[in-house]
Amino acid sequence: MNDFELMLEKYADLVVKVGVNVQPGQVLMVHAPLETAELTRLIVGKAYEAGAKYVMVDWDDEAVTRIRYEKAPEDSFGFYPQWHADMLEQFAAVNGAVLHIKVPDPELFQGIDGNKVSTAVKAAAVARKKYQHYTRNNQISWSLVKAPTRAWANKVFADLPEEERVDAMWEAVFQMNRVGSDDPVAAWREHIGQLKLSQDRMNAKRYKSLHYRAPGTDLRVEMPEGHLWRGGGGENASGVYFVANMPTEEIYTMPHRLGVNGTVRSTLPLNLNGRLVDGITITFKDGKVTDYDAVSGREHLTSLLETDEGASYLGEMALVPHDSPISRLGRVFYNTGIDENASCHFALGSAYPVNIEGGTQMSSEELLAKGANVSLTHVDFMIGSGELDIDGELADGTIEPVFRQGNWVL
Repeated sequence: MNDFELMLEKYADLVVKVGVNVQPGQVLMVHAPLETAELTRLIVGKAYEAGAKYVMVDWDDEAVTRIRYEKAPEDSFGFYPQWHADMLEQFAAVNGAVLHIKVPDPELFQGIDGNKVSTAVKAAAVARKKYQHYTRNNQISWSLVKAPTRAWANKVFADLPEEERVDAMWEAVFQMNRVGSDDPVAAWREHIGQLKLSQDRMNAKRYKSLHYRAPGTDLRVEMPEGHLWRGGGGENASGVYFVANMPTEEIYTMPHRLGVNGTVRSTLPLNLNGRLVDGITITFKDGKVTDYDAVSGREHLTSLLETDEGASYLGEMALVPHDSPISRLGRVFYNTGIDENASCHFALGSAYPVNIEGGTQMSSEELLAKGANVSLTHVDFMIGSGELDIDGELADGTIEPVFRQGNWVL
């Protein structure tokens, strides 16, 4: 076994043991691009070694996806097969674990009518609403991981000779996931412990609001009563600990839906379902987006905000130090699952009920009443940099620094 094969096997082992944390007798669904077949087969093997009863692989081919958008009739894009949504719901109902190898081509839909993409994304979200309830409430184990594809590597490492790009991407994926350590599983447990320390410090503070300041950003965010900071991973309904995003460097919570005021500017491009949006500026009043713009891709941002009422409100706020290991790589990865772990970020759309006391037991109406946002969508955009300062307001009105020049003060 050569060095790359050894690293790939260690990565597969890590994904199964730490990401979805497969349990004996459990079923696992893996959503995987065709180009990741080698890794996917290793993951299947590791899952069976961990005691999985059955592993299903749902292969994805972006070339086939592109063909649909080029050649399918207009009424295709509002269609999502109910049988597929039913399958996902039934899979979740038996406590199945779900793993996504999520690496969308940043330029997949270049030249495609954006309305087609937005219509298809919304149709899928509506059909999968019940399934999303399982994942957003952490009722099942689920995880998003990364693996190189040619199109993605060509975008991120365009400065390298073409024959070196995929290898460079593998090296980055292994590095950001701590695969090169002697025991990656132990390294992740230590890392999760460090994130928990930051989570516990913020939960102990019980800040009433946070004030963000950076070039183009002056935003005050109020916190709902009973909000909870989380980081690393969490337990599913059966008490099994899993990590939903690999890599992860964030701790996150929810803002009060109606308590966001001011303007925020993005600091990294956003890959919005295969469409790039860059230079985003958004203004909020009493929580709602009242004005917005983008240097490029503004029309895609418009489509996102028109998804439903909740798409114009924030559902998540996350803190990531500017000196995080991913930020130190000095690359834009055009993949939100990675870029959001190099930068503080917000998310337009739905809040995660786990971020408020008792939230997983609340109805949508009860969540709204508590200040949590509800939406079909959830899209993160990055706002962190080495120029970001954040102040926290305590319950007694005391103001204290939380971040200075992009990094923790606490």
